[in-house]
Amino acid sequence: MNDWQKVYSTEMIYRAEIVKDTLANHNIVAVVIDKKDTAYQLGHYEVHVKTDDVLWAIKLIENDIQFE
Repeated sequence: MNDWQKVYSTEMIYRAEIVKDTLANHNIVAVVIDKKDTAYQLGHYEVHVKTDDVLWAIKLIENDIQFE
């Protein structure tokens, strides 16, 4: 995972999946990494993309996705 970087973090799995799917619709391969502790349900989910796609992914997340 050395060539992957985090572009999004959230406590809600559905938001991470929406970000992942939005990036996939723009031909960016993304993975969701579960950083939650299973016993206490503390932590978050992270969306990672390859290093070459980081800037484009961040721009898409900022401009195309809004959670209210």
